[in-house]
Amino acid sequence: MEKAKISTSQLFILMILFQLSNSLLIPLAMKAGRDSWIAILGAMAVSILLFFIYRALYLYYPSLLLTDYTEKLIGKILGRTLAFLYILFFLYCAARVLREFGVMLLSFAFPETPLFVACAMMVLVVIYTVYKGIEVIARTGELLFVVMLMLAFFLFLLIAISGLIDISNLRPALEDTPKILKTIFTETLYVPFGEIIVFTMIFPYLNQAKKLKKTGVAAISITGIALAFTTVLNISVLGVPLIERSLFPLLTTIQSIEVGEFLERLDVIFILALIIGGFFKVAVYTYCALIGTASLFNIKEPSKLAYPLGITVLFTAMIIASNYSEHIEEGLKIFPLYIQLPFQIIIPVFLLFIAFIKNRKK
Repeated sequence: MEKAKISTSQLFILMILFQLSNSLLIPLAMKAGRDSWIAILGAMAVSILLFFIYRALYLYYPSLLLTDYTEKLIGKILGRTLAFLYILFFLYCAARVLREFGVMLLSFAFPETPLFVACAMMVLVVIYTVYKGIEVIARTGELLFVVMLMLAFFLFLLIAISGLIDISNLRPALEDTPKILKTIFTETLYVPFGEIIVFTMIFPYLNQAKKLKKTGVAAISITGIALAFTTVLNISVLGVPLIERSLFPLLTTIQSIEVGEFLERLDVIFILALIIGGFFKVAVYTYCALIGTASLFNIKEPSKLAYPLGITVLFTAMIIASNYSEHIEEGLKIFPLYIQLPFQIIIPVFLLFIAFIKNRKK
């Protein structure tokens, strides 16, 4: 592990930036229709239980990374194999997020720029930040979090005064409860809430372990409320049919803003905010893959892994799908069931059960 410490406020900010990131970009929980905001709140509540599972594992092994205590729990061969699979999982998740933000930049800002170039620009910044370590990532988060808050407040204020909101688009509520429950457990629970599994690699750096519970619950709750509020805005402005046809609903909402016939084309501000969120999500995933790799293979200078792992994320982002439609299809149908479900829920529950059995005398 890197010899570094972060505060509870820094962890709180990192968790919020990480979860919001591409969740503001994609149409979240839209299988539930106009009740998607309810599905988001439901997934938020379930994810708090998931967080308690991750925290319980941390309390059993407070000085170890997730990729370290797998070996202690299930043996050297199986444990190291599982640790390696988690490293691949983090790298693949980073590549998916990078691909989404690259496509967004090309669609609305740099249509003539190759996708590889757009992704490479972000990866270069990620590599430099990851090379500097978790303390630099955390301090950068503190600085840019204030910028994100200011941009969000400004944009939501303009949406409110622009006269675009139509509350009737939200009615009737709770129209199909089974569909809401299905959306929670097949989609929304995994992105973004289940993705906090990656923070099991960061918890050991926390300087006040006793405050982890309050910090994590607060970060998840605020993220869930913010995403639900954003979804309510999207539905009330655009309506469900238009959101279902839109690749980036919130961006479409912001492009609709016109105040006084002179204040328009505010999507540049939104893109800036999204780039900040996307950068942090890719950086956190890449950093956790880095420290996991260094620990697994006993590499004495982990920072040197920033370059090969960053390049791995970049090229993976290029080859994971032939086009963005295929990328989204994989993210909605294949990725949650066959990758996120086992890595975010099934395996952690299994590890916690083993940890409980092994430590039941303590």
